[in-house]
Amino acid sequence: MSKELLWPGGKRVAVLFNTCLEAWSEGKAPGISPMGNPLPAGVLDNMAISWASYGYKKGIYRLLEAFAKHGIHSSVMINGVIAERAPEAVRAVAEAGHEILSHSYAMDVIPVMLDEAAERANIARCQDLLQNASGKAIRGWLSPRGTPSANTARLLAEAGFLWYGDVFDDDLPYVQDVGGHRIVAIPLGTDVNDMPFMKYGAPPRQMLDSFTQNLEVAADHGQTCVIDVTNHAHIFGRPRGAYFYAQIMAEAVKSGAWITTRAQMAEHVLAHSGG
Repeated sequence: MSKELLWPGGKRVAVLFNTCLEAWSEGKAPGISPMGNPLPAGVLDNMAISWASYGYKKGIYRLLEAFAKHGIHSSVMINGVIAERAPEAVRAVAEAGHEILSHSYAMDVIPVMLDEAAERANIARCQDLLQNASGKAIRGWLSPRGTPSANTARLLAEAGFLWYGDVFDDDLPYVQDVGGHRIVAIPLGTDVNDMPFMKYGAPPRQMLDSFTQNLEVAADHGQTCVIDVTNHAHIFGRPRGAYFYAQIMAEAVKSGAWITTRAQMAEHVLAHSGG
């Protein structure tokens, strides 16, 4: 893709608001939680499971209210298991007009750990679950940890996906030709993300500072760029985190940047590349 690409309206800065709505398979727990002391091997961390469940029970609804207030649509990555446990949460995201993308069946179902047949089945299973719950076609994919297998891009392209986000090797999206199909690779920036702030005890305001600094860098460079702003509904869906995440929304709107979804960005990139 040409480095001279401009976003719609001749804009140089695009902002992607990414929301992670996550869950783990039955009998599995997140590897991190507010408790810093891990339990002995083989002991199920029910505290961590309960903490993560906040995302689809409470956090996503608070975030949806903030997005509606600021007129922003997010790209919401959802595990297929949530369509089974809380289909009403998936419907609420769809009805609010947000993009729904697949985030594998669960956070512990990582493509690189699957053989090709199992990975193909996982992709199809997630598409069916999320489409049935949302009533929307699922056109995007981002793996847990952003960790694909050697087959992921090809399998997604064969399944008709428009884009995927398991790439970290560029600043801008680009088109890949895999197995006779084209798919847009949209890198996931990690600089404005709530996970590091939760893990290392930094205050939520620091994420707002990180975003405004990214805007300053973009203005100084004057080049086409993308700023990813990523939250997890079980982390920044809580009151203080959501408060500062909403402040980022306000700053993004004020900046005049192209605030878009990953699917819309993929369509723009394909049109620009003649695809």
